Amino acid sequence: MEIPTHVVQKPSSFVVDVWHPEQPCFNSALLRFNRKGKPMIPSGRYDFLAQESILFGMPCVQAVMQTVGEMGAKRVYLVSSQSLSRKTDVVSSITTALGDCFCGLFDECVAHVPRDSVIRALAAVRSARPDLIVTVGGGTPIDTVKMLLIGLAEDLESPEQFDAFAIRLLEDGSKHVPPIKNPPIRQIAVPTTLSGAEFSNLAGCTDTNRQTKDLFTAREIGAQRVILDPAITVHTPDWLWLSTGMRAIDHAAETICSRNPQPFTDSTCLHGLSMLADSLRQTKSDPSQIEARLNSQLAVWLCCTGLNRIEWGASHGIGHQLGAVAGVPHGHTSCVMLHNVLRYNQMANEERQALISQALRRPDSSACDLIEELAKDLGMPTQLRDVGVSREHFATIATAAMQSMMVKTNPRPIFHRNQILQILEQAW
Repeated sequence: MEIPTHVVQKPSSFVVDVWHPEQPCFNSALLRFNRKGKPMIPSGRYDFLAQESILFGMPCVQAVMQTVGEMGAKRVYLVSSQSLSRKTDVVSSITTALGDCFCGLFDECVAHVPRDSVIRALAAVRSARPDLIVTVGGGTPIDTVKMLLIGLAEDLESPEQFDAFAIRLLEDGSKHVPPIKNPPIRQIAVPTTLSGAEFSNLAGCTDTNRQTKDLFTAREIGAQRVILDPAITVHTPDWLWLSTGMRAIDHAAETICSRNPQPFTDSTCLHGLSMLADSLRQTKSDPSQIEARLNSQLAVWLCCTGLNRIEWGASHGIGHQLGAVAGVPHGHTSCVMLHNVLRYNQMANEERQALISQALRRPDSSACDLIEELAKDLGMPTQLRDVGVSREHFATIATAAMQSMMVKTNPRPIFHRNQILQILEQAW
């Protein structure tokens, strides 16, 4: 078989990237040689977030007020989920403490962040004219704020205008990341789930007309500060807490198994995996264990160091479209896809997957089996049929997934839509 290569002329050397479709991916999937045929040393780049600090273990009201004082904010706007603002005292406690600094609340965020909901939030924030946004909740409100910050930065007024700022795949397989101005204000995040949206500057937003979730990124749309208060997470439904925990497991696993892993993210994600698997099982058996909940939150921090900085794979790429096409909750997409994608990729990165098995303290078991076992132990669904996906959805999911940059960077290369269908059938 002829091995496909990509050759780039540089002033001092020829660089030849080599990939073999039937053999392991040599940790990074690429071998680089100079003109004398000798391997070159690895090269790479890691960008830290525009995130100043993380406060953990402190009551959220105290932490919010400390942050407002340190940042000198005078007009603070809150964004949250309806359940938190209308069924608990979490949001009302913050608004009471803010007093005259409180300038409004938007609590109508919609799962999978459809563009119409972002436009509504954007209009509300424009009217309130805040100098700081405090986002309380899971990935939905946090990503909603990321998107409305893009809207503020680029002066957008309609859902269609977001098209110009979505990350796109080009015909040669590379990705185009449109430049986006810095927003005039920032958000601080008080997460109540384990999705990890607070630790990234990447936002997912659904175009309901195309039934596709697009990705957007800009340096300052993520949280300037994160506040981790495990006490308020007791209001999060158990299924949501545990399933978003599996989402964080997905973040770590696809970072470790990436085509371009790095020592820093290996270290954080492997430790995060161990912490998260233990603490999730603890909170499953006793949801009142506050220390276990904090350990889960801290583990998510570790598991998200590769988010939007290390190439991920098809678990995320397909999972985004399960939400856009079939309305599958964010966490459940990882529960049903991760172990199946790991199984599909095993021939390409078995050595990397072995690191996951070691982190989960079962080195003699396959990573895909251990991940599936963890999901079952947590009472989570593990098959597509369990989350409302029918075979009639497969064609639309596969077509949309082929436009995903994460599918294009899957460790076992995916060239054809039929390969997506194969994974979906395996997960059925």
